Amino acid sequence: ADIVAFAGRDATYFLSNKKVYFEMLAGRYDGRVSSASETLFNLPPPFANITVLEAMFAAKGLNLDEMVTLSGAHTIGISHCSSFGDRLPRNSSDPMAMNPRFASSVTRMCKSASSTVDQDFKTPNKLDNQYYKNVLNHEVLFTSDAALESSKTKRLVKQNRVPNVWETKFKQAMRKMGGIGVKTRANGEIRKNSRLIN
Repeated sequence: ADIVAFAGRDATYFLSNKKVYFEMLAGRYDGRVSSASETLFNLPPPFANITVLEAMFAAKGLNLDEMVTLSGAHTIGISHCSSFGDRLPRNSSDPMAMNPRFASSVTRMCKSASSTVDQDFKTPNKLDNQYYKNVLNHEVLFTSDAALESSKTKRLVKQNRVPNVWETKFKQAMRKMGGIGVKTRANGEIRKNSRLIN
């Protein structure tokens, strides 16, 4: 479990060009059950609206600001077109729809549901605050990204565009997230082989 937490810390450091570094506490025990299907109940779906997002993060002890801050991780990575198929073709009556130019570009790239596109098409290989500019420009893929334009969170999105604001908050939120649901000797084990239960 510590290896996964440290990998997140180190990936953040290198992908941010050594700009975002934070200490990550150690001492986690590994679970005695390992099931990929369990992740679905803990990860917000890409079609989630602001109400669902807020509730899911709150269930983990994370507030609205931390939710918006951690969503900024979508500045890195790729997505299968099937994950945002509900947003294509563009619905011009939806105030949170992709802007027409971006929607056309994404539609061209999504020749099939299994095609993939960069989540942040402007700085796809950098962990930075470009994501928040993309949200405000209607250039994000998921419904859950577009949902951050809601009246509850738009102010926080704008704050995170300011240089160094998001980076500072991201470090704090990642440290806090690293302490959620940590297993101890009472309900876990230290695996001899990280891929297998002892």
